[in-house]
Amino acid sequence: MRYVYISLIVLVSAMVLVFTIQNLPTVTVHFVTLRLTLPLSVLVILVYFLGMLTGGVFVSLVRSWFRGSTSGAIRPSHHNKAE
Repeated sequence: MRYVYISLIVLVSAMVLVFTIQNLPTVTVHFVTLRLTLPLSVLVILVYFLGMLTGGVFVSLVRSWFRGSTSGAIRPSHHNKAE
């Protein structure tokens, strides 16, 4: 199984390297008053990681809302009336 993992790591690394080499031209991104010029491959990787970060935060937020809404639910009492 270790060889499968090593093969996958080598394959993904090779794909990232080819992507980076093929997308070296620079692009300029304008946002409000910010102007950023960087290689296209760097921009794509930054946007990917930004999406992972914001997606993870959103999922955590929704989970906390869900847990908060179920924690106050009325639960049946387990008291023994014979005591």
